[in-house]
Formats: sequence, C-alpha cells, structure tokens
Amino acid sequence: QVQLVESGGGLVQAGGSLRLSCAASGRTFSSYAMGWFRQAPGKEREFVAAISWSGSSTYYTDSVKGRFTISRDDAKNTVYLQMNSLKPEDTAVYYCAAGYGTAGPFKSWGQGTQVTVSS
Repeated sequence: QVQLVESGGGLVQAGGSLRLSCAASGRTFSSYAMGWFRQAPGKEREFVAAISWSGSSTYYTDSVKGRFTISRDDAKNTVYLQMNSLKPEDTAVYYCAAGYGTAGPFKSWGQGTQVTVSS
C-alpha cells in the first residue's frame, strides 16, 4: 500500500491559483492511477480529477474542466493538481488517492489539505 501526503493548500482570492502536491511513498507509485477528490462542509466527498498510471489519460469533473490540470512526476513520486481561476465554490478539503484504475476503487488516501477561496 502507498502512503500519501498532500500539501499546497491555503487561502486565495477568487480568480487566483494554487498548486496542490501529493507525495507518495513506496517504489510502486508509477503503477497506480491517481485521483484528486474534495469535500466541502456539509457535503459528500466528490471526484475532481484522475490520471492513469501512464499519465496518458486524464479525467475531470465538469465543474473544473478548463481550470484544473492533473499531472504526475513518477521520478518524484508526486501527483499535482494545478488549480486556476479559482471560485468560492472550490472551497473544500482536497484529498489525493491511489488506485488500480482511474475509475477506482481508490485504495489509499491522504489526510487532505484545505483550500479556501474568498470572494
């Protein structure tokens, strides 16, 4: 199993940008599909983006298409989520997860990083 640690969250004004990072332990990182999820207060956790183990395929929820970009650097065992044109409704705790396919199930989860977008 892989251990995941997110970083890069914070407070940003609407229209701003943040880049989240998720560092993974273990030598099998490159064999995992990786995903980003988020959970806003009072809401269920939702899918944000995923990237295949090869990096050749990416998927996004409709609300972030054109604004967010998921990428991976297997040499650094890290997956990223570049978030541009942030909106207040993007405010949530963001989690990264590892699985054997971009459709899940995702087996390993990080502890989350808070993203707050002020209007």
